[in-house]
Amino acid sequence: MIYSDIYKNASIRLKEAGVPEYQLDARLLLEYVCGTDYNTLLVHGDRDVSPEEEKKYNELIEKRASRVPLAYIVGYQEFMGLTFDVNENVLVPNQDTETLAEEALRELSDGMRFMDLCTGSGCVALSILNYTNDTSCVMTDISDKAIEVATGNRDRLGFSDRAEIVKTDLFPQDDDKKFDMIVSNPPYIRTDVIATLPPEVGKGEPYIALDGGQDGLIFYRRIIENAPKWLYTSGWLMMEIGYDQGDAVAGLMKDGGFHEVEVIKDLGGNDRVVRGCLY
Repeated sequence: MIYSDIYKNASIRLKEAGVPEYQLDARLLLEYVCGTDYNTLLVHGDRDVSPEEEKKYNELIEKRASRVPLAYIVGYQEFMGLTFDVNENVLVPNQDTETLAEEALRELSDGMRFMDLCTGSGCVALSILNYTNDTSCVMTDISDKAIEVATGNRDRLGFSDRAEIVKTDLFPQDDDKKFDMIVSNPPYIRTDVIATLPPEVGKGEPYIALDGGQDGLIFYRRIIENAPKWLYTSGWLMMEIGYDQGDAVAGLMKDGGFHEVEVIKDLGGNDRVVRGCLY
């Protein structure tokens, strides 16, 4: 088959399977298999696709049709201009989460030290390191498999000397350390909502990274309660939130002694980050 025809067939298959952005995913997977780019479809649609390429492509299309996230199929995801290795043991880095990294960069100065709780792939912490000088961080996660992914990304991106990765349930055991900032994208989906999420999320991504308890706020309460002993005076706490959690989390932070509490919207206009300073 030729390039344009196999792409059209795959697009139809993904559309029938209910895949959002089915044309984009069909194209990206074809480029992944053939080592091509968008220009190939526009200018070289009559390119022959080898039987080996066609076989592999159809296999990947069937995976996507079963609603396996695209990033898990190709093994990577772009975030903040960097490429992160990902698999089914970590959340797929989301463009909305870039709001958290961007807000952190507004307040971090060169040489500061921060902590990233529930680091997953490490995308937030490592992006912050990439766009600052002489900063360092501690990245924590409770999952051995997530830590393996984060460690691989840290080492591949060249930050092994600036980032320590610790397996723990939120905070490290060594409570003598202090930080200028704590960031986190914790689990925040209400337990009863997870089953209603798109299959790519509810069934594809790790449950442990999604479940925020009955009201979705369990991790925020734990983080806010313990963060002050880890922060220097004037230190910042910044957390990603769900679109409908701004008021609730902001209230928790104010009750927890944080000042200048602010809810930040993402590019889509939804509440995405709550930030506050410890006086």
